[in-house]
Amino acid sequence: MSLMEIKNLNKSFGGLNAVLNVNFRLEQNELVGLIGPNGAGKTTVFNLITGVYKPDEGSIVFRDKDIIGLAPYTICARGIARTFQNIRLFNDLTVLDNVKIACHKDVQYGLLSAIVRTPGFFKGEQQIEQEALKYLQIFKLDNKKDEMANNLPYGEQRRLEIARALATRPTMLILDEPAAGMNPQETQELMKLIKWIRKDFNLSILLIEHDMSLVMGVCERIYVLDYGQIIAAGLPEEIRNNKKVIEAYLGEEVD
Repeated sequence: MSLMEIKNLNKSFGGLNAVLNVNFRLEQNELVGLIGPNGAGKTTVFNLITGVYKPDEGSIVFRDKDIIGLAPYTICARGIARTFQNIRLFNDLTVLDNVKIACHKDVQYGLLSAIVRTPGFFKGEQQIEQEALKYLQIFKLDNKKDEMANNLPYGEQRRLEIARALATRPTMLILDEPAAGMNPQETQELMKLIKWIRKDFNLSILLIEHDMSLVMGVCERIYVLDYGQIIAAGLPEEIRNNKKVIEAYLGEEVD
């Protein structure tokens, strides 16, 4: 059984079919790319998977259970974490607090303990801080734990967002254009980081990305979306030479 399987997924906004009869799957510990031209519907698919939007039709089965209709925080608790195309950090909080927020889904104390500040509350907060620091150390951000998130350079903000997502202890990580705004050297470093994350955290990763060198360098399989529909699926080399994919990106050849 696949880790996640999407069948006949449809989503319209007014008269626009943003996603039309989309089918794909993600296996355990697999790294899969979802690519396509601007406006193809890629981020809409991500928003459907993570509960931001509810599909008009279709099913999304994750770990043998349909997750359609669940709130985003419930889907996160089930094991799906994501980053965003436009970085969404809590800019007015510290680097450490950004990651601590992700760890709070596992707290053992209740609301009353938090209000009256019981010993259990302080013990729980200490454990969360230690857990958050562990992720900051992994991403070499622990020396900036007390800085405000919006003061970090762009590349470090990207790393912080990924660290926060991993702190929710997901089974599946969704990355929405993680290389956006990065220079070639940063993209190469990101490629190594994604490979390392998949291996070290034993994760399945679903990736949207426009940088083809990154996609072809890390993905084991690729789906191509155009006008809301899957037009091709296969290994990177198969996608690279697919005529439909070339036409979707570059246009049809003129006689």
